[in-house]
Amino acid sequence: MNAKILVYLVVLGVALSFAASIGQNLNNICVQVKGMMPLVAFTLIVLGGLVYAIGQVLGAEMRSRTNVWATTMVIGAVLGLIIAFSAPAIVQLAASSFGDEGITEGYEYNCKEII
Repeated sequence: MNAKILVYLVVLGVALSFAASIGQNLNNICVQVKGMMPLVAFTLIVLGGLVYAIGQVLGAEMRSRTNVWATTMVIGAVLGLIIAFSAPAIVQLAASSFGDEGITEGYEYNCKEII
């Protein structure tokens, strides 16, 4: 699973490197996070419920393990949604860290896809 995420981040980084400016890159990252995280969170919640349900028919030791796995999946989904909803603020914070050097000057970070 971690290898898939790493591949996705590498492909995303290469794709973003062709954008015209840092401002566009930051905005594209925000759009990608807001588009991807709800789907990942929904998948984690469904899988967590499935793991919990399967664990209820198993023995006591395995049931306790599956409860922990299911709880971890749901917590991961909630944290992912928090990150997705706070993505515009995170991008704005990252953009302000560049200072007044003109790199991001005049670019609005609205976290909307630019066509």
